[in-house]
Formats: sequence, C-alpha cells, structure tokens
Amino acid sequence: MSDNTNFTPPNINIPPNLINGSTPIFIIIGVVILLGIFTSAYKVDANENGVVLRFGKYIGTTTPGLKFKLPLGIDKVYKIQVARQYKEEFGFRTRRSGTRTQYSTKNYQDESWMLTGDLNIAEVEWIVQYNIKDPKNYLFKVKDPRNTIRDVSETVMSLMVGDRSFTEALQSERENINIMAKEEMQKILDSYDSGISIQLVQLQGLVPPGPVSDSFNEVNRAKQEQEAMINEARKDFNKIIYQAEGKAKRLVKEAEGYAIQRTNEAKGDVEMFNNVSKEYKKSPQITKDRLYIETMRKVLSKVPNKIIIDAQLENFLPLLNLQKKGN
Repeated sequence: MSDNTNFTPPNINIPPNLINGSTPIFIIIGVVILLGIFTSAYKVDANENGVVLRFGKYIGTTTPGLKFKLPLGIDKVYKIQVARQYKEEFGFRTRRSGTRTQYSTKNYQDESWMLTGDLNIAEVEWIVQYNIKDPKNYLFKVKDPRNTIRDVSETVMSLMVGDRSFTEALQSERENINIMAKEEMQKILDSYDSGISIQLVQLQGLVPPGPVSDSFNEVNRAKQEQEAMINEARKDFNKIIYQAEGKAKRLVKEAEGYAIQRTNEAKGDVEMFNNVSKEYKKSPQITKDRLYIETMRKVLSKVPNKIIIDAQLENFLPLLNLQKKGN
C-alpha cells in the first residue's frame, strides 16, 4: 500500500533574508496559493478508484476523472486499481511470460505438498485470480491483503484435497475442487471485510512428489494391468454367457416352432380324416375306389419298370425291349 497522490508539495527553501519587512507580502501569499493549486488537483484513471483521507481519516472514495482535494497535505489520496485482475500462483512461479512461458517449480514444497484423503502426498499447483471490489476495506480492514489471500488459499486447498483421494482429486473431483475452493475462499475473505472478490481458482497440476513419483507410477501401472485383466476376464465371461443364452433361446424357439408345426399337422390330418369319413359315409364304394386308385398311384410311381395287365387275360406274351442293354 503506497501513497499514489499525483502532486506532492515541492520542497522550497526560502532564504531568511527574503522574509523581512522589505519583501512584499504578496510574494509569500502567491507562493502559498501556487502550492495549494498544485496540491489540490489529482487525476483518477479509468481503471482506478481514489480513497481520500483527511488527516488520516477516511472521508470518501472517488471515481475516475479529474478531482480536487484540500491542499498542502490535508487530504491524501490512495489510488486503487479496481478493474485490474490480480493473480497468485501456488506451487510454481512464472519466471518469464510470453510465447514460450517459463516456470519455476523448485523450493515451493511448503505450499504445494498436501496430504490426500487416502493418505498419499500430492504436489498441488494452482492459481487464484481476484480483483478489488471495495477499495476502502482493501486498504483498512486487512493489514496485508496479499499474504492474507495466500494464507486463505493454502488453507482452503489443503482442506479440499484432504477430503478426497488422490485419484479423485486428479480426475473426477477436479472441477468440484475449483468451484468449492472459490466459494470457501470468498466466504472467509468476506468474513474479514477484505474488499476482495475471488474470480477464479484453478488447479494447474496434481502429481506425486518427485522423490516418490517412480514408486507411484509403478503402483499405477500395476493397477492399470489389474484393471486390464479384469476387463478381459469380464469380456470373455460376457461372451460365453451371451453365447450360451443365445443358444438356449434358439433351442427354445426351435422347440416351440416344432411343437406348433406338429400341432398344425395333427389338426390338418384330423380335418382331412373327418372330410374323408364324411364322404365315405355318403358313397362308400366310390370312396373306396378313389382311395385305392390314389394309393396305387403313390406305390406304382416308385417302381421304375412295371407292366400292368388285365387280371382276366388268359394268354400273356411279354413284350421284350430288345434295344435295352443287359436284356
């Protein structure tokens, strides 16, 4: 927090020999008036608010534009950038920004190492973005706003990570951590009347610390292999089960179809028998002859070489097929 007043009273040393009866009094008055003019006007930029103090007591907050105050140090103005987006980094620092931004991640274990809910150590990197919504409270309610924000952020993030397992914090609960951490930080800062508005909390990285990263990766690989084998076994299990179920359903459908077919055939045979019986009762002889002829037609149609003769024929001379080979 610094005094950003545009104009400060110039340090003017007036020789003692000038302050005597021969010096016109209007020169002294003129100097005082000039000092008052130079120290009474100030400018507040578009992204700023001015907090005005009179003899150290807050009297108001001014908006952007050209403003006036009591001169000669009676009023002091602190300019606060309310439209600026501030950022705090945890677990790393930006060494140089640009097309190829460079980061430093060394010697930040005190703020980045945290214990997860499943008793694993995680190295957490995150950022907090905020702006100033109340310049008065920002200046006077909290002694060191920046360190207060950092302390609150570390406390809240430790709580969020500690309530979740390492895998949850790394994957499924990542977005929830961002949202809940932002809400909890804002709640705490509002209880301090800090005049700060948290705009964003975002996890940048969550990894095992360097000394145990190899062991952690080995455990993860073992778990992945275990999951792969379980999935393969489930795949084979489902394949065999589905095949067996499909075969069973097919056999049931075939049996049901065969039963329907046999039932329909039996009903057809019964219907045909009833029809024949009815016709037989009407004309027994004709029905017998018809049945005999139909039966003989079926039987004789299966005989390749046949000769049909009259039963009353006395002399029979067989006609030989002399052209047929083998006769």
